[in-house]
Amino acid sequence: MSTLDFTIVIVYLVAMVGIGIYFQRKASAGIDSYFLGQRGLPWWALGASGMSSNLDVSGTMINTAFIFALGASGFFIEIRGGVTLIMAFLMIFQGKWNRRALVMTLAEWMHFRFGKDRQGDVARLIAAFSIIIVTIAMITYFAIGSGKFVAEFLSIPAFLGLSPEFWAATLMIVLAMIYTVASGLYGVVWTDVFQGILIFGTIFFICALSFFYFDLPDIFNVSVPLREGGFMALETTRDAWTNLWPSWTLNMPQESTYSIYNLFGIAILFYLVKVTIEGSGGTSQYMIQRFFASRSDRESGLLSLFWTTLLAFRWPFIAAIAIMGIVLGTQQGVIQDPETVLPAVINHMVPIGIKGLLVAGLMAAAMSTFDSTVNAGAAYWVKDIYQTYINPQATEKQLLSHSRWSSVLLVVLGLGFMLLINNINDIWGYITSSLGAGLLIPTLARWYWWRMNGYGFAVGTAAGMIAAVLQRIFLPDIPEYSAFIITTVSSLIGMIIGTYSAPATDEAVLLEFYKRTRPFGFWGPIRKKISSQTMERINKENKRDIIATFFAVPWQVVLFLTGMSIILKRWDQFAWLLVVLAALSLGLYFKWFRHLSDEVKVDS
Repeated sequence: MSTLDFTIVIVYLVAMVGIGIYFQRKASAGIDSYFLGQRGLPWWALGASGMSSNLDVSGTMINTAFIFALGASGFFIEIRGGVTLIMAFLMIFQGKWNRRALVMTLAEWMHFRFGKDRQGDVARLIAAFSIIIVTIAMITYFAIGSGKFVAEFLSIPAFLGLSPEFWAATLMIVLAMIYTVASGLYGVVWTDVFQGILIFGTIFFICALSFFYFDLPDIFNVSVPLREGGFMALETTRDAWTNLWPSWTLNMPQESTYSIYNLFGIAILFYLVKVTIEGSGGTSQYMIQRFFASRSDRESGLLSLFWTTLLAFRWPFIAAIAIMGIVLGTQQGVIQDPETVLPAVINHMVPIGIKGLLVAGLMAAAMSTFDSTVNAGAAYWVKDIYQTYINPQATEKQLLSHSRWSSVLLVVLGLGFMLLINNINDIWGYITSSLGAGLLIPTLARWYWWRMNGYGFAVGTAAGMIAAVLQRIFLPDIPEYSAFIITTVSSLIGMIIGTYSAPATDEAVLLEFYKRTRPFGFWGPIRKKISSQTMERINKENKRDIIATFFAVPWQVVLFLTGMSIILKRWDQFAWLLVVLAALSLGLYFKWFRHLSDEVKVDS
C-alpha cells in the first residue's frame, strides 16, 4: 500500500480507540452499563451495530470463496450461517421473547426458565461454560480470517517461529481490545455505528466499480482447493456461474474439498433444517445481547428489520468482489486460493487512496465482529459464574475489573487455538455444524416443552458439546451433516435422560415464565392455569407470529438474492425476484409489522 493508504488506515484506527475511550466513563457506571448500555441505546444503533458485527472479514472471505468457485449457487451453502437466516426468526418472535426475560445473558435466562434451585443453577453453569467455549472458537475463527486479510497488505515478517498471519491478527485484536475493554457495549455499539458507515462506503464503491467497469467473459476458469493441499483450476461459463437458481447436484472433482457439496440439494435442505432449529431456539453471544439491551417489543422488531435490511448489501458486495477476482484471473492467471480472492482484488484492482479506505472498512468489519463477541462472552464469566457463584458480594469495581480481565483471557485463548487451525472454512464448518450444534436441541426445547427441566438442558448440552469434541478428535474429516447428526442425536438423548431423571420445574416458575414470554408449543398443563381471556390474546399473537415466520424466512433469502442479481446483471431473474419480494413484503406488513407493540403485558 502507498503512504496515503497507510495514513488512512492509521487515522481510522486512532478514531476507533478515541471513541472507545470517550465512552469509558459511561461504561464504568456498572456491569449493566458495561454489557447492556443500561438498556437505553436506540434501536437503530443496536441494529446498525448488529449488522457491523455480522459483516466479519472471515465470513466475507469464505462467502467470496464460495461465490468465486461455485458461482451464484455458492450463496446457498452459506445458509448454514453466512446468510444469517436466523434473523428472520429473531425479527418475528425470538427477539421479543428474549427481551421479555429482562436478563443480561442466556445463562441468566436459565434461572428465569428453570428457577433458582439446583436444577436452575446447573443449567445456568452449563450454559455459561458452553457459550464461553463457543466464544473462544469464534475468536479463533475471526483471528484466522483477519490475519489472512491484514497480512496481505502489511509487510509483517514471521517472528519467533510464528506466521505473519498470526502477528497480523494479534495487531488487529490488540487494537480492538483497547476500546472493547475500556468501554463495553457503549463503545462496541457506537464504534460499530461509525464502522458501519465506513463499511457501507466500501460496499457502494466496490459494487459500482464492478457493475460499471468489469464484465465476465463467456468462458473462464475458477479454482477449488484440494484435500491433499494445492488447488485445481476448473472451466465454467458466464451463464452457469451467474445462475441464481440452484441445481440439485454439483460436479466438483472428488479430490476437491468442495466435493462434500456435490449432493447440493440435500445439502441445502440440511442447512434449512439446521437454521429452522437454530432460529426457532434463538441464539446466544453478541446477537442476543442486542435484544437483551433493547427497550421494548417494538424496538426489538425494528432493530431486527433494520439489521436484516442492512445485511442485504453484503451479498452484492461479495458478488462484486468475486467478479473482479475472475477478471483479475483472466489478466494474470486464476487466483488459486479462493479464500484470498478478497485481499487479492483489493491489492491489485483498487487505486491508491481508495485502497486505504477499503482496507480500513474491512478492518472495521473484522473489529466490529470481534469486539461484540468478546464483550458478550465476558458477560457469561462475570454475571453467571463470578458474581453468582464465586463472589456474590462483589462490588461494581470488582465486577468491572473481572469484565476487562476476562475479555483479555478469552482473546489470548482464541489466539492460541489459531496456531492449530489454518483454514477458515474448516473452523467455520466445525462451529456451525458440530460445536454449535451441541447447543441446538436443548436450546430449542426450552421454549416449547413445558416438561423440560434444568437437568435436561444441562445434560443435553454437555452431551452435545462432548460429542462435538470427540468428533473433532476421532472423525475430523467427516461431512458436515454427519457431524451435525452425531452431535444433535447425542444432545437429544442426553436431554431426554436428564429431563426424566428429575421432577418437572416448579409450577410457579413455569407460570411466570409462560405469562411473560408467551411462547407457542407444548404448554398444555400450564395453559390450563391461565384465564381464557388471556389465552385468547396469547393464541392470537402466536398464530400471527407463526404465519409471519413463513413470510419472513423466504423474504430474507429473496431480499439478499435480489441485490446479487443486480451485480450479476441477471435481469431475467431480477424481475422474478422483485415480484416475489414485493408479495412477501406485503405479507410481512399485514401479519407482523402493523402489529408491533411497545410493551409486554403480563396477565394472570
